[in-house]
Amino acid sequence: MDPFNRQYPLGASARADAGLDQGLRQHMLRVYNYMGAGLIITGLVAFIVGSTPALYVPIFQSPLKWVVMLAPLAFIFFFSFKIQTMSASAAQMAFWAFCAVMGLSMASVFLVFTGTSIARTFFIAATMFGAMSLYGYTTKRDLSQFGSFLMMGLIGVVIASLVNIFLGSSALQFAISVIGIVVFVGLTAWDTQNIKEQYAENYDQESQQKLAVFGALSLYLNFVNIFQLLLNFTGERE
Repeated sequence: MDPFNRQYPLGASARADAGLDQGLRQHMLRVYNYMGAGLIITGLVAFIVGSTPALYVPIFQSPLKWVVMLAPLAFIFFFSFKIQTMSASAAQMAFWAFCAVMGLSMASVFLVFTGTSIARTFFIAATMFGAMSLYGYTTKRDLSQFGSFLMMGLIGVVIASLVNIFLGSSALQFAISVIGIVVFVGLTAWDTQNIKEQYAENYDQESQQKLAVFGALSLYLNFVNIFQLLLNFTGERE
C-alpha cells in the first residue's frame, strides 16, 4: 500500500481537529464576551440606581421592592420555557434585559455595603469563578456525575432563600451562604464543561449564537450568585 494513502487521512483528521479547536475557542470567547457585557450592564444599572436617591427611594422604600427582587426569578422561568423556541436575536435581547433587571435588584448592595468591600469581593469572586471555569474547560474528568447533586443543592438554596426573605434568620442566611458558594463554584466548572461539550462545528451561525447566549446566561448566574453570597462574609456595611 502506498504510504501516502495512510498519511493523508491522518493529515485530514489533524486539520479537522485544528478547525474544531479554533471554532471551540471562538465559541467560548463569544460566551465570555456575552457574560462580561452582561456583568457590565448589571454593574452600571446597580451603581446608577444605588447612588441616585430619586431612583432607589421609590423602589426600595415601597412594596415595589418585592417586584424588583422577584423579577430576575421570573426571567429565569421565562428562559426555561422559551429556550427551545426563541431566535438568537430574541435570546440576546432577553439576556440584556435580564442583566438590567438583575442590576436593578442588586442596587441595594450599594446602599448596604462600602464601595471598597464591594470591589474586594468582586475580585475574590472573579478569581474563584475564573479558576473553576478554567478547570471545567481543561479537565479530562467527566463532571456530569456531579450534575444531579449540584442541581439538588441549587434547588435547596433557592427555596431556603425565598423562605428566609420572610423569616430573616441570620443563622439560616449563614448556612445558605456557605452551601450556596459551594454549589455555584461547582456549577461554574460543570456548566463550563457542558458549554464546551455542546459545541458542534456543524451548527449554523444562528444556533451557535443562541448556544453562546444561553451558555453566557449560565455562567453569569453562577458569578453573580458567588459574588452576592461572598458579600455576606467579606462585605463591610455602611
